[in-house]
Amino acid sequence: MKNLLVLVALLVSFVSVAQTRKQPMSPKVTAESPDKNIKVVYGQPAKKGRVVFGPEGSASLEKYGRVWRTGANEATEITFRNDVMFGGKMVKAGTYTLYTIPGEKEWSVILNSTLGEWGAFNYDKIKGADIASVKVPVSANKTPIEKLTITPANNSIAIAWDNMTVSVPVMKHG
Repeated sequence: MKNLLVLVALLVSFVSVAQTRKQPMSPKVTAESPDKNIKVVYGQPAKKGRVVFGPEGSASLEKYGRVWRTGANEATEITFRNDVMFGGKMVKAGTYTLYTIPGEKEWSVILNSTLGEWGAFNYDKIKGADIASVKVPVSANKTPIEKLTITPANNSIAIAWDNMTVSVPVMKHG
């Protein structure tokens, strides 16, 4: 009986450890616009005292001028339930991968039709599937934002983290 209890205790602890390891360091977040037209699913990394954005050669997490998955883990996906004008470009209803290229003064925000990507490691191979790319100005945050936050509103999508926020105008089409 004693051996059986020890075995059960060991199994419970192994299952507990296995479940803990499966959970990503950055939680998966789903955000929707108030009118439910836009849904964004992304891994939400935290600043944790680190420099988030910076030039090549710096210790920053994300380098200016390099494609970023705009989150953590799987590349961020965005769904439009209706056709939209995304930063002035026509985009059909559907689900897309959202990439960005951060810059000090402006970002490129890219929609790509290839889904299921991990990070942005294969972006050079799939960039031919880009369906829209827009440049948007950076706004400086007065206080750093600890966790990456993507906020779809009825007429825009804001991406905010650390000391930067960008916003892409989005309007229903038709």
